[in-house]
Amino acid sequence: MARPRKPLLSRDRIVEAAGALVDAEGLEAVSTRRLAAALGVSGPSLYNHFRTKDAILEAVADAVSARVDLSMFDAVGGADGDADEAGRGDRGGGARRDWREALHAWAHSYRDALADHPNIVPVLARGPGRRPAGLRLADAVFGAMTEAGWPPAHATRIGALMRYFILGSAVASFARGFVDDEAAYDPVDYPHLGQAHLLAERRREVDEGAFETGLKALLDGLSLQYEALREPRA
Repeated sequence: MARPRKPLLSRDRIVEAAGALVDAEGLEAVSTRRLAAALGVSGPSLYNHFRTKDAILEAVADAVSARVDLSMFDAVGGADGDADEAGRGDRGGGARRDWREALHAWAHSYRDALADHPNIVPVLARGPGRRPAGLRLADAVFGAMTEAGWPPAHATRIGALMRYFILGSAVASFARGFVDDEAAYDPVDYPHLGQAHLLAERRREVDEGAFETGLKALLDGLSLQYEALREPRA
């Protein structure tokens, strides 16, 4: 009887296996030996697809970026009244979307993707480099902001600001930084932390609430700057 054929080694299989290792054990767990064993192949065969471990991690990071929804930027309104039309008409019929609404939806999609794969965030934090999905993400944000009327320099800063905020929120949980032990927070030493031991069990509520609060503050602040830029100068 013929032996069952093994699935052909591919970039996608390597990235999937590497991503699973990163999720389970962190960046340091990825090695050609570990990946080869997980894939049932010899170590050198991986080099037919990736030259280095860093190249594999870059591909894993880009696979995460590819999961971020960018469709909300497709119909961002321009500066001359298009944004005001965002709330009128059928969304499916070509209605324009406000840039603030688009940034809000994108930020949540980006954070959701990172929340599922927090161990890869340090690689993403290096910037898009040559990663295709990462570059498409940067291009979509910058293009939508300039289309909405932001000057290019401001659009660049907005892209950077949003990345700092979103990636930072994914690095660690604020709520998990407190232990579930009331005795750890003696009111003599910490008079305002009497309920801190409850934060860990309310992690999702606290962390998601903090993200939404910060996001709203950022967008409100950007809105003030946007209006100031559009005011006619005497």
